[in-house]
Amino acid sequence: QVQLVESGGGLVQPGGSLRLSCVASGFTFSNYAMTWYRQAPGKERELVAAISSDGGSTNYAGSVKGRFTISRDNAKNTVYLQMNSLQPEDTAVYYCNAGRRFSWGQGTQVTVSS
Repeated sequence: QVQLVESGGGLVQPGGSLRLSCVASGFTFSNYAMTWYRQAPGKERELVAAISSDGGSTNYAGSVKGRFTISRDNAKNTVYLQMNSLQPEDTAVYYCNAGRRFSWGQGTQVTVSS
């Protein structure tokens, strides 16, 4: 069955950086565009970034453009989210998926606080 396992979250000070990873299994990873979403307490899950199946095209939410970078390694069935210049409003649980196609994983908590 499909599994999406996110990791790399943690507590970081404002202005800091984190790199999230998501290892996928149970489907042909290289055939799917992949996405990162986040959900802050009391808010709806929102799309953060997307990357095409071959990695050649990326898109970002306006709130993270210029600070976050999505990438993928199809040989490792892994999608990454490099997050720089983190701000308190980036605090959320971060999830990966192929759009919203599959069941959600457990996510990884990112907390930005001094």
